[in-house]
Formats: sequence, C-alpha cells, structure tokens
Amino acid sequence: MISLVFLCAIIFGLHTLSNSRSYQTFGDLVARVETDRPVVALTFDDGPTAGFTSEVLEILDKLDVTATFFVTGKEVTENSDEARAIAAAGHELGNHSYSHARMIMKSYGTYRSEIEETDAAIRAIGYEGKLHFRPPYGKKLFGLPWYLSSTGRTTIMWDVEPETYPDIADDLDAFVTHVVDETRSGSIVLMHVMYGSRAISREALPGIVTGLRERGFEFVTVSDLLEERT
Repeated sequence: MISLVFLCAIIFGLHTLSNSRSYQTFGDLVARVETDRPVVALTFDDGPTAGFTSEVLEILDKLDVTATFFVTGKEVTENSDEARAIAAAGHELGNHSYSHARMIMKSYGTYRSEIEETDAAIRAIGYEGKLHFRPPYGKKLFGLPWYLSSTGRTTIMWDVEPETYPDIADDLDAFVTHVVDETRSGSIVLMHVMYGSRAISREALPGIVTGLRERGFEFVTVSDLLEERT
C-alpha cells in the first residue's frame, strides 16, 4: 500500500512539474533566451477584448514598441476586429488555447481541439506569422507537452512576471521598478493588459519601456528573440 507520505510526495512533485517555468517533459520550452544582446520580449496574455485592445495598441504605437500577444481562440472569434488590429499594427500573435482552461489531466482530443481551433481562429483573421504556444496559467504536465512536441510547437513561458506579487501588481511605481530591475538580456516579460482590472499594468507600460531603454534594451517579438538562440 502506498504510504501517505509517498502519495503526498508524488502530488507535490506533479504540482511542481506542472508549474515549472523552465522544464517540461517533452519538446521545446523557452522561458528566457541566453544571449549577450540586450533584447527583451514584452508579452501580453489573454484577449483580445473590445474594451481595451485599442487602448493598448495606441500606447504601444506611441512607444514604438512591437510586442507578442498570446490570445485565446474564443476571444479572437468574439473580437475579430480587435485581433485584426493587433496583426495590422505589426505585433506577433501566439496561441493561448481556446477556452483558457487549465490544460492538465485532459484528453488528447481536448489538447488538439484547444490548440488547433485557436490556430484556426488566428489564421481566419489573416495572420500568417509563426504561432508559438503559451499554456493557460503556465500549467502543463505530460499530455500537453507531448502534443506540442508532436506537432512541432514551442512552449513559451517567461522569467519576469510582476503581477505574481500583489504588492507589486497594485503599485504603479513598484510594478515599473520590478520589471526594469528584473529584466535581463533575453528576458520574456509576462503581463495582462486587456481587462478593466489591469489598469496598473497598462499604466506601467510607458515607464517600463522608458526604463528598459535607458538600460539599453531593444524590444523584439518572441520569434525574433528565439532567433538569438545559438
């Protein structure tokens, strides 16, 4: 009989594995690219939304920054004009699943439909660029990485996430300082900017861009960042 301690150890191990930013059981995962060049990728999860996509695009245009948007298939379908606007502005689109459900302990068919339907939704708005994948909540165990690997997809995680910490996420100055201080060459910054509850994240963008440029950083898409790998 499996002891309670052993069972707890297994559960803890699976939990740790499912949340790992730097490791998955199959395929290619990138949380940061090792490079000597001062390049950084700004990435935004979820959306697009009718309420805030145009505001975010206006901010990025004023800052002359190109970013990567990991969007959900459902929201792309519901807000196709906003999705087209992201692509038309020259930003990169990525796959963030269709429904934004936690993609662990699911069937093969679920992984396939969540990913393929999102790809189809993104292609339907005319986007032709490379489609990388980011798992909702960053969670993955065995089935999802296996599917991604078998279809030649790269899992994109992150190494800077200011919204993880409530005291930082709710304080504009702390938010900006955290991103500027924690970013390294090859970093991938994760933010959520598409909803009313994320006003601080949107307001932080100018300060983040200014602070990182003062440190000599150049903003690139995830695909451009991956080209830095040796």
